Amino acid sequence: MESYRKYTRTYFMPPEKSTNWMEKEYVTKAPKWCSVDLRDGNQALIVPMNLEEKLEYFQTLVDLGFKEIEVGFPAASETEFTFLRTLIEQDLIPEDVTIQVLTQAREHIIRKTFESLKGTHKAVVHLYNSTSVAQREQVFRKSKEEIINIAVKGAELLKQCAEETEGDFIFQYSPESFTGTEIDFSLEICNRVLDVWKPTAANKVIINLPATVSLSMPHVYASQIEYMSNHLKYRHNVIVSIHPHNDRGTGVADAELGMLAGADRVEGTLFGNGERTGNVDIVTLALNLFSHGVDPELNLNNLPRVIEVYERMTKMKVHERHPYGGELVFTAFSGSHQDAIAKGMKWHETHEVDHWTVPYLLIDPADIGREYEGDIIRINSQSGKGGIAYVLKQTYGLDLPLQMRESFGYRVKNVSDHQNKELSTKEIYGIFKEEYINVENPVEFLHYTLGDQSSSSVKVKVKVDGEELELTGIGNGTLDAISQMLQERLQVQYSNLAYSEHALEAGSQSQAVSYVGITDGNDEVFWGCGIDADIMTSSIRALFSAVNKLVMASR
Repeated sequence: MESYRKYTRTYFMPPEKSTNWMEKEYVTKAPKWCSVDLRDGNQALIVPMNLEEKLEYFQTLVDLGFKEIEVGFPAASETEFTFLRTLIEQDLIPEDVTIQVLTQAREHIIRKTFESLKGTHKAVVHLYNSTSVAQREQVFRKSKEEIINIAVKGAELLKQCAEETEGDFIFQYSPESFTGTEIDFSLEICNRVLDVWKPTAANKVIINLPATVSLSMPHVYASQIEYMSNHLKYRHNVIVSIHPHNDRGTGVADAELGMLAGADRVEGTLFGNGERTGNVDIVTLALNLFSHGVDPELNLNNLPRVIEVYERMTKMKVHERHPYGGELVFTAFSGSHQDAIAKGMKWHETHEVDHWTVPYLLIDPADIGREYEGDIIRINSQSGKGGIAYVLKQTYGLDLPLQMRESFGYRVKNVSDHQNKELSTKEIYGIFKEEYINVENPVEFLHYTLGDQSSSSVKVKVKVDGEELELTGIGNGTLDAISQMLQERLQVQYSNLAYSEHALEAGSQSQAVSYVGITDGNDEVFWGCGIDADIMTSSIRALFSAVNKLVMASR
């Protein structure tokens, strides 16, 4: 790609070393979250949300625990103005939730914005103007001082309008396109705005430093944030906010390193919705904190419900591989991965452990409303015996013996391979039921009666080719006696009878499940499964199933 020569790095490093953030290991507490879905996310939609959809989405954000929600750009359109007025006039904003509105540093827009806020109890008024080299030179064609004057006059008018309007207002300023702005100029314009507002401990203000376009690797953005955080005036009374976009695919990394570098607040959207490549994904950020044992201070314990609302409202799709929310992110098809997960889950069931450490699963899917069935282990031709056995045990309570798992695993993989598709849990059980449980061909077991206990004889009623027969077997116990009888009657030989059993369900209505494996002269093992309310009957049915499979294979 020869055209690479027309590109260069267009970001600006801080004028001094700003790398103290590197000494921190992880983010230790949740930032102040501000959802900008109803502005940044909504403006990126092909068909913007209507009033009813905006109201439902707002309530969803409230339910998730957001305490700051940007409700739009009320001076930009009648729809956004009406939405804000509806929230206020219908008293839909909870007392502990602060709405945020956006305004350019232009007088008529600022005044229209405050008009839209009449009657609200509390709001963040977000003032911005573009400051980058490209915007100054190509769009506005103004000098640095002229750009500063725009911001200062806007800040003065915000202060004046707030004094004239009833309500509690918090001021926020963004040097839009911060990442393409010289750092010393960003600091100068922010400090000039702060000199107008003169924040105090009782009246803090927000300085928002957006990666309007992501131009650098995340460590550069972190150094820029740290430098600004260390040199802003009135710093103890300033909330440093960040607003990363995802142009380089580093939105989450930018936000996390930005928090290490001093950011107190993060603006973002659910699942990264937003213009171009989107905003930083707050769901991912919050659950990354959760995975480190830090309370994200958002209610994400029913993520499938959040996805349903998001997709219905935005007509967007959460990608199958999207962190945490994607359909396949907890799913293992690989045999070795499935085996490790199944063993890890078993370990956690049988040991007292303080923390979640299951292989391949960053968090417990159940904590965010995902289900083990169909979410963790799914079966195709790449799957292994451990995963296949796991889904049978989780859904149907069948705990197959280790050797039987391998035999059944190959059978399932063969079906998936030939049909070229993933198999559902129901389909897997169907294969097992048809081929292993209570197999009745060529000999159907009907009933058994114990004979003389001293001789360990057993009378067994069977059906062969539609004819009922009563046969007698003698051996070392009931199962051995029937085994000897079957070998003689069917003229087959086998050895190494393997047997295991367990209860299929708890309670008085439980059934017993038995597994029997037999080895023919070629060292091939044939398995059968029997299920019955009586444990001995289930064992006999398992034996008949195994022998029937051997007979059919030898024909």
